[in-house]
Amino acid sequence: MKRDERRQAIMDLLVRNGAVDLDTIAERFAVSKMTVHRDLDDLESQGLLRKIRGGATIEAGTQFESDFHYRAQQGQQAKAAMAAAALALVEPGMTVMVNDGSMAAVLGAGLLGCRPLTVITNNAAIIDQHRAEQGFGLIALGGVYSLKYHAYFGMVTEGALSRLRADIAFISAPAVAGLDVFHMDETVIRAKRAMMDAAQRRCLLVNHTRFGRTALHRLAGLSEFDEIITDQLPDAAIMTELDRAGIAITLAPCPAPIPEYDT
Repeated sequence: MKRDERRQAIMDLLVRNGAVDLDTIAERFAVSKMTVHRDLDDLESQGLLRKIRGGATIEAGTQFESDFHYRAQQGQQAKAAMAAAALALVEPGMTVMVNDGSMAAVLGAGLLGCRPLTVITNNAAIIDQHRAEQGFGLIALGGVYSLKYHAYFGMVTEGALSRLRADIAFISAPAVAGLDVFHMDETVIRAKRAMMDAAQRRCLLVNHTRFGRTALHRLAGLSEFDEIITDQLPDAAIMTELDRAGIAITLAPCPAPIPEYDT
């Protein structure tokens, strides 16, 4: 097997399993552990995985977010539930901002049922899906394309957002620690923050497993959001802290199926 084919096969293993150990890779592809280390180093440098002791993972860490296409395959029922709750906040005729992420891509599919609507997004999944739809105004934010996040970021994105306004911004996040929201990538933070600053209302969409986690960069305080939607309530200690701070959580009901974006 050629090097590039082997590295793609390693990524396929990680997508299926979330993590893989060094010995498994070496045995599966009949290569030395040194070769495996080189493969993993290269893939890590591309932001595709995170090396851990004895292997690699594509699960998120404080400085690492997993690839969009991996995340798009995870937790579809929870994402559909949160999207359904978020859609209840949208009325025809609104201007809506939607950020990057696989959760946001599921929400984007459901927005078709809210037409007429104007959607502003840097999420390439939503842009690809909705660019030919009737009754759906799409403002596609340009910028530097990130394969990892399947979205556009940078000065062009932030500059465009500074000149736009929306009724509501839907923001997703991989980590909530205490009363603050975090992300691993400062470029992603800047785009999310620009959307928040440009919207009259702000809605945070966060999986319950992301509570009690942290990441390198702080995005915002939970109190900066008008709505916080999750699929299940976090554990009792976290809920006690949120209640003491007056932070209300909306628990997403089990929805009817939302059409999925074909990744």
